This record gives sequence, C-alpha cells and structure tokens, in this order.
Amino acid sequence: MKVLLIDDTPEIAELLSFALRDRGYDVASSGFTTDINEMIDGERADALVLDCSVFDMNESLFDAVRDDPAHASLPVVIVSDTPEKADASLRARDAANVLLIPKPFTGSQIARALDELLKKPA
Repeated sequence: MKVLLIDDTPEIAELLSFALRDRGYDVASSGFTTDINEMIDGERADALVLDCSVFDMNESLFDAVRDDPAHASLPVVIVSDTPEKADASLRARDAANVLLIPKPFTGSQIARALDELLKKPA
C-alpha cells in the first residue's frame, strides 16, 4: 500500500517514513504543498497522512483532497497538536474515512491508524 506523507518538518517526516516502511507501507513524502491532488495521483497513493504544524494547513489540504471527486473517500490520517479543534472541524465537515491522532504521537500509532483505515491486518 502506498502512503503519501505530508509533513512540514523534514526530520519528523523522515522518522515517520521509516516507521511506516517498517510496517510494510511504501511511503512518498513531501512538505506542505498546494498540489496535493496531483501528488496523490502521481504517487498512486492509497492513503494520506497530514502532519502540518498548524492545523489550518492540515485543514486546507484535507478540504482540497475531499473537494476532488477522485479523492473524496481517500483514507486520511491527520496529526494535530490541537485535537479538540481538529475534531470539531472534522465533525462539522461530517468527515468520513479519516482518523485523528493527537500530538505527541508515535510511528506505530500512525501505522495502526492506517491499518484500520485500509483494513490491513496488524
């Protein structure tokens, strides 16, 4: 399974990529981008992990993905240091096929969330 990881902190992206690869995921990573749908298509991503330091960045990327009919049901894991705000925002959007992971997090938490969304056995 291919995962597109968007993280605005390169060191965290690298560590998280290693953890996901150890769990059997093929990972492509990038910093914050406005070309997210093109990246999803280009990487043929099966799932998306959004970990931007400001939730509004995650939110704008999530909205861009969901606004594209081809990605409207793509599994998404959102990492947030403001989980209450993120949860309220996702509930207001009636977001489906998304899991929220609060910071601080571990790579195994992200991998388990992906496993759950992708129905992959542990």
